[in-house]
Amino acid sequence: MREAIALAAEADYPFGAVITRDGQVLVRGLNLGRRLADPTAHGEMVAIRRFVATRPPEELKGTTLYTSGEPCAMCMGAIIWCGISRVVFAASVDDIAARLGQITMSAQAVAQLMARHAPFAQVEITGGVLRTEALALFDAKKTSP
Repeated sequence: MREAIALAAEADYPFGAVITRDGQVLVRGLNLGRRLADPTAHGEMVAIRRFVATRPPEELKGTTLYTSGEPCAMCMGAIIWCGISRVVFAASVDDIAARLGQITMSAQAVAQLMARHAPFAQVEITGGVLRTEALALFDAKKTSP
């Protein structure tokens, strides 16, 4: 999680993500929305894209994604489709929404909705890990998202 938060400090918006397996970082991603002029270049999406650029997508199954901010509905949908088994986030969507424009649908709500329609897609979600450290980045970038 500390690595995801460090990446978030360098990002266009304070979102950084790492994908791991067995404690080893496989790939890193940070929000590049402004630099790429791409509203889908969230930290999680960048990490997933970087992963599949060098490995088959099936190897995402069983991985853990750590992210400085709770994944939005788009990122959570991608996480579920990729078969990532676990998501660990720092700041919640409600925390983020108080600081930046944010869709306030939780990762858990997306996962529950998907599970009803795609029972093969299960993901464990843990939130609030190093929340204070992540929120410091969101507060620092509050005036210039």
